[in-house]
Amino acid sequence: MSGADLSRDPATAGLEVYVVGGAVRDELLGLPAGDRDWVVVGATPEDLSRRGFVPVGGDFPVFLHPVTKEEYALARTERKSGRGYQGFTFYTGADVTLEQDLRRRDLTINAMARAPDGALVDPLRGQADLQARVLRHVGEAFVEDPVRILRLARFMARFADFSVAGETLALCRRMVEAGEADALVPERVWKEVSRGLMSAKPSRMLDMLAQSGALARIMPELQAVDRVGAQVDRAAAEELPLPVRYALLCRECDRREALGKRLRVPADCADHARLLPVLLSVLPGAVDASGRLAAIEQCDALRKPERFMALLQAAEVTGAPVALAAWRRWVDAVRGIDAGAIAQACAGDPARIKPALRDARLNALRATPAA
Repeated sequence: MSGADLSRDPATAGLEVYVVGGAVRDELLGLPAGDRDWVVVGATPEDLSRRGFVPVGGDFPVFLHPVTKEEYALARTERKSGRGYQGFTFYTGADVTLEQDLRRRDLTINAMARAPDGALVDPLRGQADLQARVLRHVGEAFVEDPVRILRLARFMARFADFSVAGETLALCRRMVEAGEADALVPERVWKEVSRGLMSAKPSRMLDMLAQSGALARIMPELQAVDRVGAQVDRAAAEELPLPVRYALLCRECDRREALGKRLRVPADCADHARLLPVLLSVLPGAVDASGRLAAIEQCDALRKPERFMALLQAAEVTGAPVALAAWRRWVDAVRGIDAGAIAQACAGDPARIKPALRDARLNALRATPAA
């Protein structure tokens, strides 16, 4: 929405509003526009409610525009009032300035605003850090929110040509040593980690978390981080889905089930993580019909063929020789066997059903060429 649009919009006319945060950052980087967040300066919750804005905020006033449904937050300051990332009190008085609001943000590149007339408001030199490709904390208040360590790591995965300012990394280390990372709840950790895994270079997230000391606190079960990180990067380059990337992440973890419970990962991620080692263990023996059927059955490809194909892609990323097109034909051949007809044919002798079904599947695999 341009300045002219804002002046004509009855919901925002007369308000001092700015686009803030990621939308400004991404615009300056030449990246596609995503969701915009707005800050309103000099107003009260009652002012916005009278204009038709719908309140949705919990801890602090956030409102949805009555037409665009974009988020508008009142300018606010915050003060640490307890341990962890939830221990804050907020002040949203009409006297809070835009600069005060920007100074509470995490990184300088996220602490810029765009005025309705197009002017850039950048009191913390975020544009200079963008140009230098540096991720730098705004101020000492960074230490009050341990989620910011996770966000910083995620930005490292997303922006592959950025580095972390030395003083910011040192600050993260002090936070971890002070126990702030121990206050993170699993849902918030997984939210940030999963977004990092779906970024361009997930290994950079892992590296930054390791350098800060946070990785050992939030994912102590992980093993061979450098090796699996490189494999997750390859999965990212191939645009493979999150469950595949997570399965690769914890592939060499002896306690992957414990890690999944710690992070409370979704069921599909936990299933991929559980089945990938199974597949890798049976693939070397899948040189004939019997070995291929074992792989198909042990990885439940009959019920979930698409998951099996995703697991094969993960196996391929690890360096295992995988003929994806051939496996697709083999799975289709086995799934094409009419188990009901075989059961009906063996109705007088139920003990014959299982071996007859196995023979039919093996014959189907033998009749299906690799190429």
